[in-house]
Amino acid sequence: MSTPSGNRKVKVDRLGERLRTRGASLSPSLKAVADYIDENRRLVLSKSALDIAAETGTSDATVIRAIQALGFSGLRELKRTLSAHLGGVIPSVDKMSSTTEQLQRSVDTSIDFVRDGHLAGIEKITAPENRVAMAAAVELLRGAQGIGLFGIGASAILADYAARLLIRNGRHAYALNRTGIGLGEQLLAMRRGDVLIMMGQSSAHREGTAALEEARRLGVRMILLTGAAAPAFGKQADVIIRVPRGRSELVPLHGLVLMALEMLVIGLAAVEPERSTQSLERLHTLYEDIRKPPRG
Repeated sequence: MSTPSGNRKVKVDRLGERLRTRGASLSPSLKAVADYIDENRRLVLSKSALDIAAETGTSDATVIRAIQALGFSGLRELKRTLSAHLGGVIPSVDKMSSTTEQLQRSVDTSIDFVRDGHLAGIEKITAPENRVAMAAAVELLRGAQGIGLFGIGASAILADYAARLLIRNGRHAYALNRTGIGLGEQLLAMRRGDVLIMMGQSSAHREGTAALEEARRLGVRMILLTGAAAPAFGKQADVIIRVPRGRSELVPLHGLVLMALEMLVIGLAAVEPERSTQSLERLHTLYEDIRKPPRG
């Protein structure tokens, strides 16, 4: 079998197959371990049974039982299987190939894939610990002189959108979403007293590193939106909001990142309603001025 490109072999997802056939028979504790491994495949490669137990609130013995219940002799065999399936950094074409293989040329299955991914993510993004993080983030933003929004790739579009929402609600906001040296010009907008909202995952790319270095120089505090269990910029963050994007080897879903940004914007408006109202009233006045026919 090959992918649509014609020369890429589709890797067999043995863990996924075994979860589909055996998952329903697992006890709740074993299922919790199995789900954690499935959702954090690349991270599991560097973890011990004790590490996985700490992440799942179980014991190392439970972790081993879960792995064996999935048909692996132990953690070492599971890691070999995951490593062979994941390889290095997964190209977008391989993510799409793995995703479309699961969808089986079905529009209905595609709808379910996106729906189920977002429904599962909504449960996580609104969990109690994330609500605490959201409240802390809004409090940081409330005292900010300006708000920078960092995101590249698909997140660049979200950075622009969120900046516009914040501006409409009376905030000085700006996007940091260019790559290469173009980001340098945008970073000139950052000022002491600002707060940085960063969208980042497990890779410490040069743009994110540069943005954080400038934030460090200016004493700018940072809110991190991430789906990574071990995010690249987690140590520098004042607040971390967990935003899942699906499994690392499949096409990522960005709707939940948008949802998290809108939660922050609406939350900020909720605690300072007068500021938002005054800004929107001024905006509508400007709209009316723009619509007026030119004089003379």
